[in-house]
Formats: sequence, C-alpha cells, structure tokens
Amino acid sequence: MAVRLRLRRVGKKKMPFYHIVAADSRAARNGKFLEVIGRYDPLKNPMLIATKDDRVFHWLRNGALPTDTVRSLLQRSGLWMKWSMKKKGMDEAAIATEMEKWQMAQAEKRQRDEARKARRGEARRKAKKSGETEPAPAAAAETAAPAPQA
Repeated sequence: MAVRLRLRRVGKKKMPFYHIVAADSRAARNGKFLEVIGRYDPLKNPMLIATKDDRVFHWLRNGALPTDTVRSLLQRSGLWMKWSMKKKGMDEAAIATEMEKWQMAQAEKRQRDEARKARRGEARRKAKKSGETEPAPAAAAETAAPAPQA
C-alpha cells in the first residue's frame, strides 16, 4: 500500500476547507484515509496551515510521499526544511537556530509584500482619481477626429 500525504476537501460549496491526510494512493480524494494530520484554510488572510508535526514526520519517516500541493504547504510552514535537516542528521539545537532564522526571514518577506501591496493600492487610487477628473488621451483623440473610411 503506497501512502500519500494529500488534501481532502471539506466545507461548503464555494467555501473550501481542506484536511491534510495520510491516505492510500488508490483511494478517492474524499474517500477512505488513515489519519488526519493537519488542516489548510485558503480563504483566511493569511491562510491557515496547521499540522501535527510529530505525525507528519512519522508518516514521512515511514515512506509516505506528499503530493505537490501538500509539499508546498509544508514548505510554507517550514516543516519541509525541518524534515530535510533531520534527514541530514542535524542535532535539535542547530535545527532550532536555523528555523529561527527562517522565521525571521519569513516575517521580513511578509512585511515587504504588505508594503508592496499598499504601494500598488495607492498607485491605483491615484490613477483612478486622475482618470475621473480628465478624459484619457486616447479616448479624446478618437472623439475629436473620426477614422477615415476606405
């Protein structure tokens, strides 16, 4: 039996919520599974990724393969980096310091992204405000001179 770590969709129509499960690779997406090891809510801001770290490592240690989506979620939460360091044989203290550095870098990245979004929003507001007061140059040219007919 090949075990995969994958997403299982739950929730209402147009409001998806996913459980991260260990399941037989032959089972249906929402079919039989072995264990729920986490959850993922893409609609929250920021998105929620909660996992049972010890159970994720247990399944990875026993040969379970994550799907591409679950692997990317584990990378976002930092578990994939922690798993790769454990596989390399690093001790817990070194892993803890590396994870602390990674979390600080993620916080800085999040701040940069929020600042970029704020700048873009401000630029859109300025463009919209200036567009309301005077007509666009292309639209003014079209109304002033009709196109020649061939």
